[in-house]
Amino acid sequence: MEEDQKRLADALEELKDHNFMKIHESAWKFMYYNLLRGLAIGLGSVVGATVLVTIFIQILAQFEFIPIIGNWTHEVIEIIEKLDKSG
Repeated sequence: MEEDQKRLADALEELKDHNFMKIHESAWKFMYYNLLRGLAIGLGSVVGATVLVTIFIQILAQFEFIPIIGNWTHEVIEIIEKLDKSG
C-alpha cells in the first residue's frame, strides 16, 4: 500500500514538472496560450473553407457543358458571384 502511494506521489511530481502544467500555473500564461490556440483554429478554419469552396467552384465550372447539371451549376456560380460582389 505504501509503495502504491509512493508511486502515485512520484507520478504527481513528474506531472507537476510537465510543460502543460507550467502553462496553467499562471492565469496570464493560460490566457495567452488560449488566445494563440483560438487564433490558430480560426485561421485554419477560414483557410480550409476557402480552399474547399474554391475547389467546389472549380468542379462546378467543369460541369457547365452537361445540360441538366450545367444549368444548375450556372445558377450556383451566378449566386456566388452576386454574393461576392455585394459583400
